Amino acid sequence: MTEAGARALAGKVAIVTGVSPNVTAGIAYGLGDAGASVFCADIREEFARACAAGIKKRGGEADAIACDVTDENAVARCVQAAVTRYGRVDVLVNGAAISRPFGLLDMELAEFRVQIDCILSGAFLFTKHVGKHMIEAQTKGSILNLGSTEGHQGNPGNIAYGTAKSGLINFTRAAAMELAPFGIRVNLLTPTGTDPSEGLARAAEWNVTWKQSGRSVRKPNFSSGSEGVPLGRQPVPSDYAAAAVFLASDGAQMVTGTELRVDAGVLSRYWRWNPGGQKEG
Repeated sequence: MTEAGARALAGKVAIVTGVSPNVTAGIAYGLGDAGASVFCADIREEFARACAAGIKKRGGEADAIACDVTDENAVARCVQAAVTRYGRVDVLVNGAAISRPFGLLDMELAEFRVQIDCILSGAFLFTKHVGKHMIEAQTKGSILNLGSTEGHQGNPGNIAYGTAKSGLINFTRAAAMELAPFGIRVNLLTPTGTDPSEGLARAAEWNVTWKQSGRSVRKPNFSSGSEGVPLGRQPVPSDYAAAAVFLASDGAQMVTGTELRVDAGVLSRYWRWNPGGQKEG
């Protein structure tokens, strides 16, 4: 991170939800490195506390709380706890998600609902309660929803996750329009398939169990790893963190209701072009 970027969020307070060791924890680390005090929330308390401890180890300020993002009372308590601890909330990152790959024909309704509820209801509840706090405090804050390239594409065998992430696209636009009169910005940060090396290293550092999504297991007719990625490699969480810092900073004060993709070009790729794939002949 540049010297300017290192202080881009100095004095700001961020709530980050769903801080498992991979993508969202990497974003939380990046916000802390940029000077924000980070309030880490996860249904698994060990993840929340380990993420906060990791930020502190890097010289940042952080605290943690266990929170079920689908429980409105728990969400309200989390936001109030952050305000009590740090006095304000300037940034919200809605990163909580469940990704258990099942297809249309083999998924139970209860499983479909739990993934939709975590991703969409969680973003709704945190945006609602943080938005109310920001309006009351007259804070011109920044809210980031964590999307996915799966929100734009039909991935066979993972219907609930992609459907929920697609819903976040218009939720972002709608929330941005409702909160714009108060100077609160809402944007979508869209990752793609992510190199797991940082996540695995962080899980080892935290001494917690974390497994890659079943989507990372190679299936027939699917590419894997960096195959098909125009820029030649999959992003890592720190790539997303740099984008999150920008969107959360005053440098993005005229950016709202939009999507920033950090996907190494995969959504722009012509479907027949498969860089890194099998060579002809």
